[in-house]
Amino acid sequence: MAIVGPTASGKSAVAMAIARSRSDVEVVSVDSMQVYRGMDIGTAKPTVVERAEVPHHLVDLAPPSEDFSVARFQELVAAALAAIDDRGHRAVLVGGTGLYLRAVIDDLAIPGQWPEIRAALEAEPDTAALHRRLAGIDPLAVTRMEPNNRRRIVRALEVSLGSGHPFSSFGPGLESYPPTRFRLAGLRVPREVLALRIEQRFHRMIDAGLVDEVHRLVRDHPMGLSRTARQALGYRELLAHVEDGVPLQDCIARAVGRTLRLARRQEAWFRRDPRITWYEAGDNPLAVVSQVLGDWEQRCRP
Repeated sequence: MAIVGPTASGKSAVAMAIARSRSDVEVVSVDSMQVYRGMDIGTAKPTVVERAEVPHHLVDLAPPSEDFSVARFQELVAAALAAIDDRGHRAVLVGGTGLYLRAVIDDLAIPGQWPEIRAALEAEPDTAALHRRLAGIDPLAVTRMEPNNRRRIVRALEVSLGSGHPFSSFGPGLESYPPTRFRLAGLRVPREVLALRIEQRFHRMIDAGLVDEVHRLVRDHPMGLSRTARQALGYRELLAHVEDGVPLQDCIARAVGRTLRLARRQEAWFRRDPRITWYEAGDNPLAVVSQVLGDWEQRCRP
């Protein structure tokens, strides 16, 4: 089973409740930033206590100085799922990184990497110029990303130039939703409730020591964080505070705003998938646990 939905919708809490109620359940994180060691508070990573109670996979795989690709994630999660199956256990996938989830449940074909081309593209400081270049090569791809999303623009250009095929030609699988062995359970939360939850959660992260965590990351990785790790919600904004002296309150406001925008994009991404069964999580996501679990076990019956 996979539990999906926007950030702060309660996915991890529901997954933990299900795992606690069934001894044969193991949790698999589908989060592109929980793979990084030391990035704990800002990614809402499961705690040491939670991981001791319930097996968790695809967490703490790489240093934040390392780029981490969806292709590598796909390879590692396949091994984790096979091991879970061998133990006679069941996996609950949980996370809001839509592309990573589709890579798992639909076995997507992931384009290769061309480091030299990427390095040349990264040397261009003007993101708008890169966006215009991509529009000339692959006009369909530019309709699928924000014009200031430098990471995605560079990746699309890297694949288009390196492979000789438009980046969008690798994505037709994203437009179709074939049968999958995973049951997909989506958590739906009213927009105003989600917005309040996102703001409150980020302030709790600050109170829990997120600024100190970012200071440690900068200290422990003098060569810098990878381009992927630096994009993590909250970390990018607090790096501006730690490295450049941007006022903390300004950085907090930016982080909350970017998280709200991500939540809207996640809602749109998952809403397109007709395979998802939606549950009204409301103010208390745990209220849907029994229904989600009952539906899952009914499907698992021979």
